[in-house]
Amino acid sequence: MAEPAATGSAPAPLKEALGWVGFRVDDMNGSRVARVEGIYVDAEDFEPVWVIVKVGRFGKVTALPYNECADGPGRIWIAHGRKVIRGAPTIQPGKGLTREEELDLCDHFLIRPDRGRHEVVDSRPEGAVTSEPAEAG
Repeated sequence: MAEPAATGSAPAPLKEALGWVGFRVDDMNGSRVARVEGIYVDAEDFEPVWVIVKVGRFGKVTALPYNECADGPGRIWIAHGRKVIRGAPTIQPGKGLTREEELDLCDHFLIRPDRGRHEVVDSRPEGAVTSEPAEAG
């Protein structure tokens, strides 16, 4: 897992993370690559797990690993390059992610099968919704 940027802070609690909506997303080189559209939480414990972003001028929507993001004034930073972020699987915004969709995201971001989110999701039933959009309040 990537370390948060030196100028940012560790992942925020859900209430603060929901405040990220509208923030710009910078890649590991500090270049703008996306805009935050929302936060997805685990379907069982309701902890934040994915940052939903709109990438590029054509508006592809994907998810970034929440635990690999650090926030700063008006932006978040993720320790992945533009190519990796733009190549991430597309998701359907507003709809929960299934076990299989999350495992594809984990594989894309090289989250090891024996650790973190990959391990949690892999233990759940096939086809299960494993994360869902967070609601403010």
